[in-house]
Amino acid sequence: MLVTDLLPARERASCRLMVVLHGLGDSMDGYRWMPGEMRLPWLNYLLVNAPDDYFGGYSWYDIYGDAGPGVARSRALLTSLLDDLPRQGFAPAETMLFGFSQGCLMTLETGLRYPSRLAGLIGVSGYVQDVATLLKELSPAAKEQRILMTHGTEDPLLPIAPVRKQAALLKGAGLNLEWREFDKPHTIAGEEELAVLRGFVENCFEAWPTPA
Repeated sequence: MLVTDLLPARERASCRLMVVLHGLGDSMDGYRWMPGEMRLPWLNYLLVNAPDDYFGGYSWYDIYGDAGPGVARSRALLTSLLDDLPRQGFAPAETMLFGFSQGCLMTLETGLRYPSRLAGLIGVSGYVQDVATLLKELSPAAKEQRILMTHGTEDPLLPIAPVRKQAALLKGAGLNLEWREFDKPHTIAGEEELAVLRGFVENCFEAWPTPA
C-alpha cells in the first residue's frame, strides 16, 4: 500500500482530485506547495510517496538495472489506489494524475492502461518506458484521456529529443496529447509553466462536467 496525504480543497464540497507523483529521490513533501501555486480552490490534492527508499527520498523503480519490474509493481499499486478512490468520494472522471520525472512515467504508464476515463494526465519532464509496449496495452478508454506532456529544452538528465519523439509516436497513434516545450532544465519553469498546467486542469474539468 502506498503512503498518501490528502490536501483538501478550500471548497470543501468539491470532489475534484489531482493525484501527485513525485520524481526520483523526492517525496510527497516536495509538492506541498502545489495548492498555493496552482490557485484552484476547488481542487483536492492526493500526495503520494513512491514505494522504495532512495537516499532520503523515494523511488518508483530502479534506474540502475532493469526498470521493468519496478514499473510494473508501482503501476499495480497506483491502479489499486485509483480503484479505491471512489470509496473516498472521488470518481475516475473527477480524478487527474500528475507526475514529474519518474512520476511522469508512472502517470502515463498507469493512466493509459487504466480502464476508466480520468479527468486528465499531466506528465512533466519524464518519458515512457517503452512506447511500442504501451500502445499494445492501451485501455479502451486511453483515446478518451486528455494528456499534457511538458519538457525542458535544456534538460541535462533527460534530453528532450528522445522524449519529443515518444510524444510524436503517442500522438500519431491517436492519443489526445498536447506537447509543450520550455526553456528550462529538469524542473518546473515557474509561473510560465504553471500557467499552462493550470489552464490544462481547468479545461479538463470544464470538458467533463460533474454529473448531475
